[in-house]
Amino acid sequence: MDIMRFRTMKIICFLLFGVVFSASAQYTWGTSSFSYLNQLNNAKNAGVGGKLYAINDKEVSLSLDQPALLDANHVQQFHTSVGILPSGVHYGTIVSAFKTKWGVIAPYIRYMNYGTFNQTTIEGVQTGTFNALDYNIGTSYSYAPNPYFRIGAQLNLLGSNLERFSAYGVSTNFSALIIHPKELFIASIGVRNAGVIFKDYTPQSQSVLPLDIYAAVSYRLAHAPFRFHLVGHSLNRPENIWLDPNAKETLDPLTGDTIQIYAPNLGEKIANHMHFQLELIPKGAIQMRMGFDYNRRQQLKLTDFPGLAGFSFGTRLHVKRFDLDYAIQFYSKAGSIQTIGLSTDLSRLKKKI
Repeated sequence: MDIMRFRTMKIICFLLFGVVFSASAQYTWGTSSFSYLNQLNNAKNAGVGGKLYAINDKEVSLSLDQPALLDANHVQQFHTSVGILPSGVHYGTIVSAFKTKWGVIAPYIRYMNYGTFNQTTIEGVQTGTFNALDYNIGTSYSYAPNPYFRIGAQLNLLGSNLERFSAYGVSTNFSALIIHPKELFIASIGVRNAGVIFKDYTPQSQSVLPLDIYAAVSYRLAHAPFRFHLVGHSLNRPENIWLDPNAKETLDPLTGDTIQIYAPNLGEKIANHMHFQLELIPKGAIQMRMGFDYNRRQQLKLTDFPGLAGFSFGTRLHVKRFDLDYAIQFYSKAGSIQTIGLSTDLSRLKKKI
């Protein structure tokens, strides 16, 4: 039996790696649609800035971004989150898990509401208003051949409505999780948002989904309530830094020296793929977490006033049968994203009632 399980695990790993490299090879760069799929998620995940992939907590909302995190302990759990961005833009998620004869599934709904905009003519005369909304409906599924290895898959139906223009598509996520027997070390690898747009905004549009290939590890100290995470993201895009293609050498007006065009070195390129996370997880009712995304800071900070761009902070408070999460993500001096989440176990709630 152990030999059969080992062979099954090898086959699954090869298939997963094949999907990852195939998706990387087929991806073409252009104007991406549904980009919020790689940016915004549930409140617990938002507390570290997203990408909480190598973890095995009993929290069904984590399966929204990493389907291999789903397991039988999530059955009848319920989670909802609401995030508020600057200028009234907001997003939300609802997810729960159910047991079926095929295993555990976690259906969910996600949306990103960009608010109301003024519609004007070329001369600037207002003629009305319109709305913009992205949304997706999907479900997660995972399979665990043993307690230390798990794979997951996710299917999403995508929709986007921008004034009279609309786009629709299908995306899939695949991931694998390896768990240390004492859960001190956890590793994961996966591909997100591999799929197609079968109806674009216009016949001339060439939109693509925001594909992301990642690898993540976490380590929890055996005798202290700390857990460290390291995530490598955008691995399908070696150059994930925007550089001005029209940039030219300039002269310093004071010294007359030539200012070279910025070209990132190898260390800079590697750092732009790194996301660092830290959790304080004592056994009590309160948890704390933080994250730092180097790429987000470098791309969005203001040169003279960088502030906390790229940093994220979150906390969780357990109150009776409910878990309350709050997170704040700093993107730039222009504003931050605040997220509130509520989780509960429906089976325990029914017993109480």
